[in-house]
Amino acid sequence: MYIDSHCHINFPELASRMPEVLAKMAENKVTHALCVSVDMPDFPQVLALAEQYPHIYASVGVHPDYEDTPEPTVDQLVELARNPRIVAIGETGLDYYRLEGDLEWQRERFRTHIRASRIAKKPLIIHTRAASADTIRILQEEGAAPEKGGVAGVMHCFTESLEVAQAAMAMGFYISFSGIVTFKSAKELQEVAKAVPLERMLIETDSPYLAPVPYRGKMNEPGYVPHVAEFIATLKGVSLRAVADATTDNFFKLFNVPRD
Repeated sequence: MYIDSHCHINFPELASRMPEVLAKMAENKVTHALCVSVDMPDFPQVLALAEQYPHIYASVGVHPDYEDTPEPTVDQLVELARNPRIVAIGETGLDYYRLEGDLEWQRERFRTHIRASRIAKKPLIIHTRAASADTIRILQEEGAAPEKGGVAGVMHCFTESLEVAQAAMAMGFYISFSGIVTFKSAKELQEVAKAVPLERMLIETDSPYLAPVPYRGKMNEPGYVPHVAEFIATLKGVSLRAVADATTDNFFKLFNVPRD
C-alpha cells in the first residue's frame, strides 16, 4: 500500500473529478492521502473532504506564496487543529523564488505556524524554496524540534541539498520526495534521495502539479504516487515493498493517525 503525504485534491481541476481521482487511488493501492491547506478562505473545502472521506486527512495553514490573503493567528490555527481530521499545520515555510522585496511578513507568518504547531502538538508541513538557510534558522529559533518542545514535521516536495536534509532530519523532520525525483534533470536530488534513510522518508504527489515520469507534463493525482516509490526503490537498490512499507509506516507515525 502507498500513501500520498501531500496533495491538493480540493483544487478545482481535481475536485471536479473526485470520483475518478478516488477510484484511481484505489486501483493503484493508494490507501490514504493528506489534502494540504494553502490559505484560510479555501480551508473549509479541505476540511470538508477529510470529513467526507475517512481515508483523506487535512491540514490547516497558509502557503508562503500567498501574499494578499488573510493572515492566520496562532490561536486560530490551534483552535482549527483541534479537529481530529486535521493532522498537521501548514503548508508553511519560506519561498524567496517567486516573491521579492521585504519578505519579513513571510517570516512572521512562518513563525506563527511553528508556534501553533508547538501548542497544538501537530507536525509542520514545510515548503522551502530558495530560502533554506532562513527556513532552518527559524525552525531552530522557534523550537520546532521535539527536544525543544516542538513536534517536527516534514520537508515537503524536497529539492534542496543533502546538507539541508541532514539539518532538517537532525531536528526530527522527515524528507518527502515528489515526482520531481523521477525527472532526468534531477540528478542532484536523486543523490539526496539515495542518502536519506527510508525511516526518514515520505512520498507525495503535490498534485495537481509535478506529475512523475511517465506522466510528466500531465495533471498529477494521488494515484500516481506509486511511481515515485518505484523510482526511489530502483535508485536505492531496495525492493518496492520496502519503500512502500517504510513510507506508509512513517506517515502514520508522523501524523499520529490510527491505521484503519
